[in-house]
Amino acid sequence: MIIKNNIQTNIIINTLEDLTKLKPLMEAGNLKVNKSQIARELGVDARTVGKYINGYQKPTTRDRMSKIDEFYTIIEELLSDESKQIFYYKRVLWQYLVDNYQLDCAQSSFRRYISQHEEFDCYFRKRRKKYAKNHAPMRYETAIGQQAQIDWKESIDFILKDGEIITINVFVALLSYSRFRVYRLSLNKSQDVLFSFLNDAFETFGGVPRELLTDNMKTVMDEARTDYYKGKVNNKFQQFANDYGFQVKPCIAGRPNTKAKVEAPMKLLDEIRAYNGTLDYEGLHQLVARLNNRINSTCHTTTGKIPILHLEKEKDFLSELPTEQIRNHYSIKTIDVTVNPQSMIYHKSNQYSVPPEYIGKKLKLQVYDQKIHLYYNTDLVTIHPIKNQKLNYHFDHYVAISSLTLKHSATEIEDIAKNNLEMIGAIYQND
Repeated sequence: MIIKNNIQTNIIINTLEDLTKLKPLMEAGNLKVNKSQIARELGVDARTVGKYINGYQKPTTRDRMSKIDEFYTIIEELLSDESKQIFYYKRVLWQYLVDNYQLDCAQSSFRRYISQHEEFDCYFRKRRKKYAKNHAPMRYETAIGQQAQIDWKESIDFILKDGEIITINVFVALLSYSRFRVYRLSLNKSQDVLFSFLNDAFETFGGVPRELLTDNMKTVMDEARTDYYKGKVNNKFQQFANDYGFQVKPCIAGRPNTKAKVEAPMKLLDEIRAYNGTLDYEGLHQLVARLNNRINSTCHTTTGKIPILHLEKEKDFLSELPTEQIRNHYSIKTIDVTVNPQSMIYHKSNQYSVPPEYIGKKLKLQVYDQKIHLYYNTDLVTIHPIKNQKLNYHFDHYVAISSLTLKHSATEIEDIAKNNLEMIGAIYQND
């Protein structure tokens, strides 16, 4: 297109960007331009022609809204100082939004979005953990069916939805070849709990590996292994290993990289803190199970394998489980018991007290660490040491039970209760 006038000729307009050449001519020589005609020839709107004549330049990047923007307020609330929930990694926040708010975007896109928003990126910079690495650990692989590694994610403070703060521990057992793992949640890490969890893990694996790699935890080792000493395995744990047919392989103290296969994925369990204040104890167990299933169904970044699929292959190379009689000895069983009108439950012909508000209700009973643990739903009601005694009362239980029938003052009831318990203890003591 050529525009001629009495000032200048041979100005060629082929694109919208060329229109800016007309503005100085229009200002200097009162050039009149037929914007409609130019628009028809360029195939655009006449208003677009005017915009480009006035110097408009098309941006090189499009300023379009991200679909993550609709979650901005939710992210802002989750990362606020007032939130009880904790997100140590951007990946954890992404997964939380995917699971609970139906966020639909790639993890890489989400991480980039967070990085582009200083108010969010600052949150993660503050929480970023710094790991000092003195040397690069050597990667190694083990034969199929050869090894499992175990560890604890310890002392995680978690806020239940009713505001109660509990300290939880997560046991992890991982088959080194398939990377299939078993997570179990517990309020303590006693040896009986460890035995039960290991039994459960072996039953889930469908067999027993030839060796178990562990650190120098007190429930396994009486004396730690060092560079100069092989260490000493606890007698009870050695008996457990003999019963199940595996060798105990303790790491050298202070070298967690020895069992890096189970150490490295532990940060995945930081996702638990993202649910602070939103779950009860039963819901927390369900969260750990969902997390466990998701990880076992996801392609492992190092091996390129999906653990749950490769477990089927590894099962053929595991040793057989011991007899059911042996496994039952180490397994923590849960039985239902009903609280009688005297506010007691029976266990092996002996009775144990509970608070009177549970009269007539069914409780869950578990025995481990030489103690009876009683639960209502998932709430711990009381703990009793196992005794060879017909009647076993906690003093506060007996006082509460006595208060239901006696019309005395609180002090008098306590005195009566104390005297009665002393007599009961003498009369019902078994030989």
